[in-house]
Amino acid sequence: MKRVLRSIIEYLVSRGGADTAIEPAWSETAQAFQARIGYTFDNVSLLHAAMTHLSHFRRQAENAHSTSAFERMEFLGDSILGLVVAEELFMRYPDSPEGKLSKLKSKIVSETFLALKASDINLGQCLLLSGEEDRAGGRNRSSILSDAMESLICAIYLDSNLTRVRRFIKNHILKDFETAVTHVSLINFKSILQEFTQSRYQNTPEYVVTHESGPDHRKTFTVEALINDERQGSGRGSSKKLAEQSAARDACRQLKLK
Repeated sequence: MKRVLRSIIEYLVSRGGADTAIEPAWSETAQAFQARIGYTFDNVSLLHAAMTHLSHFRRQAENAHSTSAFERMEFLGDSILGLVVAEELFMRYPDSPEGKLSKLKSKIVSETFLALKASDINLGQCLLLSGEEDRAGGRNRSSILSDAMESLICAIYLDSNLTRVRRFIKNHILKDFETAVTHVSLINFKSILQEFTQSRYQNTPEYVVTHESGPDHRKTFTVEALINDERQGSGRGSSKKLAEQSAARDACRQLKLK
């Protein structure tokens, strides 16, 4: 099965028409990165594919295929991460109800938390970005870092096995997570707002995108949180999810819920 998955990645890279040669400068960076995470790739081209962001892919080939290896690896890595985190929480908290475990899992796999963990291992330094994205601060952008972390998880899985992936996730994502997920930036304000509206009005908030700005790979979204069609909060973010969280946080502040 993994041989087929690796073949798909190789196909997507070649389909893009981009130069897939690994540059010496990146190779040196990748060696230092592998030392930091405690994992050495047998097939370093998998790491190279995982770190090649869509902006870099399209920069090299204007007619590049709409689906990149980065996106596909992000998809599989997200599922692998979810499985390992669910396993760990299931074992660590045997007396906790499903609702509590689900909330904790959602914080751990969130964009904000993954971006923090990616920064801890200096993942951004290993990314291959377009010059424009790099100059715009892409190496520190939460949405890119979280996606790259999921892509990296997929690369390790394809290069080795679930046991090695589980070790990486425990060492670099789940380590000391109990303290980190209580940080205000990881509080799920959407859940808090939803619980309030369901209890008070027997309905749920509505989130409406009121403005979008920037190019496709670097958009900023403005979202309003509505309760009973009335604006209760507004927020901005580099993704719709982050903008919704920001709007929910503003609404919670206005309603004195948090």
